[in-house]
Parts: sequence; C-alpha cells; structure tokens
Amino acid sequence: MNKIKPQRLFKGDTVGVIAPASPPDMDDFEKGIQFLKDLGLNIKLGKNIRQVYGYLAGTDQERLDDLHEMFEDPEVKAIFCARGGYGTGRIASRINYQIIKNNPKIFFGYSDITFLHTSIRQKTGLVTFHGPMLASDIGQDDVHSLSKEGYLQLFDPKELDYSEELSPLEVLVEGKASGELVGGNLSLIISTLGTKFELDTKGKLLFIEDVHEEPRAVDRMLNQLYMAGKLTEASGILIGDFSDSASKREVTLSLEEVIGHYVQLAGKPAVKGFQIGHCNPNITIPFGVDAKLNTFEKRLIVDSGIL
Repeated sequence: MNKIKPQRLFKGDTVGVIAPASPPDMDDFEKGIQFLKDLGLNIKLGKNIRQVYGYLAGTDQERLDDLHEMFEDPEVKAIFCARGGYGTGRIASRINYQIIKNNPKIFFGYSDITFLHTSIRQKTGLVTFHGPMLASDIGQDDVHSLSKEGYLQLFDPKELDYSEELSPLEVLVEGKASGELVGGNLSLIISTLGTKFELDTKGKLLFIEDVHEEPRAVDRMLNQLYMAGKLTEASGILIGDFSDSASKREVTLSLEEVIGHYVQLAGKPAVKGFQIGHCNPNITIPFGVDAKLNTFEKRLIVDSGIL
C-alpha cells in the first residue's frame, strides 16, 4: 500500500467536524469549535453531529453518512472527531474506502477512533493523526498547552522529536528500531484481531495506550497481542499513557509488572512514558509515517504527516 500524506492546512481553510463514535458534551464541544476558529479555520459540522442514539452519536448510517460526506466535500481540508467512546468498529466494514483514497485529507482523533486509524490506513494508505479531540480534550478547562500545540503541526510539515524534554521516559528493552508508526488504543487494537482490519505490525513501531483498564485487563489484552504475534512482529514498542489503571483487587500485579513482562517476552526495543493518549497533555502523533526509536538517547523521531 502506497503511503498518502494529506495536504497541510492554511488559515482560512474549511474543516469538517464529525462524531463517528459516542455523542459529545455540547458545552465542551462548543469550546473545542471555538479553538478551531481561533486557529483561523472555518467550520463545517456534520449534519448528524447532534444526534444521539443510546451511547452512539446517531445511528450507524447517520455516522457513516457524515464520514463519507466530509471526505467527498472538496471544500473540507481536514476532518476532526468530536470525541471517542464507542462505535467506529460498527461502521468500519461499511465505509467506502475508495472515497477516502480519492479524497485524501487530514483525519484527526484517538481512543475509539483507533479503529478508523487502522482501517483507513490499511485500506487506503492515508496517514492519519492520533491526537486530542475537540470535546473530550480541547474543550476542557484544564487542557494543557501541548495538547493544543499538536494542532499546529497540521499547518507546518516538520518531524516530531520526542525526547525527555517532553516527558520522562523509561527504557524497558534497549536497542534501536525503525519502521512505520502504527497502533493506538489497546482495547481497540484487540478488537481488530480476527477481522479484515486486523492491525499489521510487521516491521513497524507499535504504539499502545489505554484508560480505565486495571492490570488484569491489560494483561489479558497484551497476552492476546503476544499470542497473535503482534508484539514479536513489531520492530519496537512504544508505551503511552495508561491512566486510571489502578487495580480494584487487594492482591494484584502492578501495571508496570504486566507491561514489563510482555515487552521482555517480545524482546524488541521498548520505551514507556510517552504522554500520548488519555492524558493531559496529550501529544499528537501521525500514524502511517516512518519513525525511529533510539533507547540509548531516549528519543523518538517521527516524520511529518503532511505535505
């Protein structure tokens, strides 16, 4: 699959906003929209952005329609997701990926959006962006400046140099590794296994993060990844934030013990401590681009995701 980088943004561009998973809190959402306007962007909302269907932001068809229409709209230069939650896996098999391939543009989100990062990249080659979303992150009063700064890389094509200047990093397995950067939310990666969207990690740098998952659950998911060959096939492993992961049991393994066990089994260069995921700050990274990990320097270099 040939890599497709989307075009950069310019002030005055029109961007689309959709909710392909769960419905956003509308007060927080409006704050996120104002942030985009402050960046000099014009906003086009998905026609179903305010729909609520149980824990979903509208029916599968409504959410699918908004996704297709935003990619087909020549005026829209980027698509931002309002929040995650749940629901993208329900529409992945119904997406017309040829529409996306014919109309490549910036696609931005994380958490449940992981399923779309994976399916879109593996079906079209489009580089997508794992970063903070409008309602659940940008619209929060305590949002960190680094979370906001992640949006600025959409205007300026330059590589990301992640070192301990951004956050403390801990080496779990020494070495150097390079490859295409892939991954996202661990729970969503697991949900791709056994489907036509199963995450391909061969020769790639695998990034994982999650939230509200205690050590036993993380153990189960990492064991499944390991047994499926996804950890050993990767060139290296990057551990992001695992927030709110305290065990509810008196007798338990720690999250550090669980993660350490599986990266040692995999035997690939591995570093943890990346402030990427369900955390504040939540630093933006592109998926589908070349990246290099050097544990001796505690440094991750990620190619620009735009042209």
